[in-house]
Amino acid sequence: MNPTVDSLLEEAAGILVGCDEARREAQVLLGHVLGASRAWLSGHGEDKAEQSAAAEFRDLVERRRFGEPIAYLVGEREFYGLGFRVTPDVLIPRADTETLIDVALEKLVPGVVHDVLDLGTGSGCIAIAIAHERPAARVTAVDISAAALAVARQNAATTGVTVEFVEGRWFEPLAQNRFDVVVSNPPYVAAGDAHLQLGDLRFEPAMALISGKDGLNDIRAIVAGAAAHLRTGGWLLFEHGHDQADVCRNLLLDAGFEEIVNCADIAGLPRVAGGRLLTSKSTNR
Repeated sequence: MNPTVDSLLEEAAGILVGCDEARREAQVLLGHVLGASRAWLSGHGEDKAEQSAAAEFRDLVERRRFGEPIAYLVGEREFYGLGFRVTPDVLIPRADTETLIDVALEKLVPGVVHDVLDLGTGSGCIAIAIAHERPAARVTAVDISAAALAVARQNAATTGVTVEFVEGRWFEPLAQNRFDVVVSNPPYVAAGDAHLQLGDLRFEPAMALISGKDGLNDIRAIVAGAAAHLRTGGWLLFEHGHDQADVCRNLLLDAGFEEIVNCADIAGLPRVAGGRLLTSKSTNR
């Protein structure tokens, strides 16, 4: 006998009882399998599901029970009002990173042609969101992972924006190109941090998370190299850990940046640092 929608959801909620929002997660997974919205599921609880769909759903529930991220199970995540394809090759977009988009958009005048660089683009969510919100901007995105760039290119095509994707490490493949705004959500977790063994982080690519003993190796590299790729008056903006704001501020000041900014995420924690290059006195030029 084919199971009903409600029976499958109740079964899954019982299995996922240790997960946050077990019922909601069950709805997301079943909706993915059936190609239906959560609203549809709520109104069709007595509808029967095919045995093949039920088997696929139960497999996803079992994988979720062992901690596999919902985003990887369904292959997508919403970010800045847009849908993004995600795979285990890329970091899962998070709401906290939307703060970086907000700050960057403040520096980009609508309708004006700005050159924007996104370092470590991953799924492309930052570059694509900026290109979507500022269509006149010329956006370049860099990542060292060819697999990540393949995901990002697909996301750009699906969203209908133009982004130039370049493979390489940070500024290395950019020659002498200069930009008005450089943004990045780099790795900033310290090696050995206990959080790496918890939640979604266990399944995400380590190279997108870990950055040396104190988590700052990549931020140091980006700050040190930014002046050579920013126009005078240009901005460097990047995400960092909640306890790294003071260090990031000092790095920016030492590199010759002015008008230092530090912005909080939706939880009120320090999350985005940045500065403006107003002179050419930096030792990095």
